[in-house]
Amino acid sequence: MSLPPPRKTLRAIGFDDAPFERRRGAVAHVAGIVCAGTRFEGMVWGKLQVDGWRATDTLCRLLEGGKFLEQLHLVLVDGITLGGFNVVDLPLLARRLGLPCVAVMRRRPDMPAVERALRRLPHAERRLEILRRAGPFHHHPPFTFQVHGATPEAIGPALARITDRGNVPEPLRLAHLIGTAVERGESGKRA
Repeated sequence: MSLPPPRKTLRAIGFDDAPFERRRGAVAHVAGIVCAGTRFEGMVWGKLQVDGWRATDTLCRLLEGGKFLEQLHLVLVDGITLGGFNVVDLPLLARRLGLPCVAVMRRRPDMPAVERALRRLPHAERRLEILRRAGPFHHHPPFTFQVHGATPEAIGPALARITDRGNVPEPLRLAHLIGTAVERGESGKRA
């Protein structure tokens, strides 16, 4: 899986969950925003169960058989979990979609705190195993990320190519803003 050279437009989709009720079994909506470079090109919208098990399947279902998958070069997820602790299986996502998949974060997570939180949920070991499969954290300032399907050395510059302002790639920034606006009636201050 290779990314287009810098002179070609990089198309990426960024997935983020919309604000949701923080109780197990509730529904969380997921916005997927497609950008060509930093320009908005399209959107998918789905839902998953808070603290559930089908985040990876949900993202795949939103793309498989749709018009966007064949156009994409890169799949981004805001963190490794959606809807609380519905963990994305990053290597499985990359394998199913045939694209580099990247979990992007503002900073490296406090893994001992994440593990303590996960241990309060059913099947904690299974969730932790999916988290571990995401692999090591990489830092390419200002981005912290985990990646499958491409090298970290290729992903750092690719994230910079699709970032318009700040430290968040545009597909993820827009997914956050749109998801918040749909759920709350207006977008939030921070993306």
